[in-house]
Amino acid sequence: MRKMFTLCLIMYLGISCSNPSEKETKKEMPADTSKPVYAYTINKPDNWDIGSSKNTVIALNALKAFENNKIDDCVSYFADSIEWKTDFMEGKYSRDSLKALFTTARNDMSSIKIELHDFESVISKDKKDEYVTIWYIEKTTDKKGKVDSIETINDMKIVNGKIANLDETFRHFKVKK
Repeated sequence: MRKMFTLCLIMYLGISCSNPSEKETKKEMPADTSKPVYAYTINKPDNWDIGSSKNTVIALNALKAFENNKIDDCVSYFADSIEWKTDFMEGKYSRDSLKALFTTARNDMSSIKIELHDFESVISKDKKDEYVTIWYIEKTTDKKGKVDSIETINDMKIVNGKIANLDETFRHFKVKK
């Protein structure tokens, strides 16, 4: 009997001394309502919300058409007037001028392969500006067989369902010796 009582007492003490459950230890943490202190200031910090996936479809379809050398399809996603900024070039172009530039660039290459890394569609909190950003590596082979690749970021302003502004940034990879 004594052994049974001792065993029950040990079990009771073991259970009562165990750690409290997670539910009991979790305390309500107040939401962090403080504003971040940024090292630099801008006019409208934290100005963006997630944008429309329809805009992402427009941007990706234009890129895919360029990759597939379907320039007419590609430029169909652009507005009548396009502001384009890229390496050593910046200006406002008509859709026809953009088509000519894209055709010339694409005709210099025998193939392009896009390795998409990510994309994001955003809209300003005041709903006035919508952008899609695409991150990818573009691998090209020119007509002479030279292979090259660049890391590319495209920022595209979408206005009324068309790309009105294209801002391209490139990073050339280190040449292997």
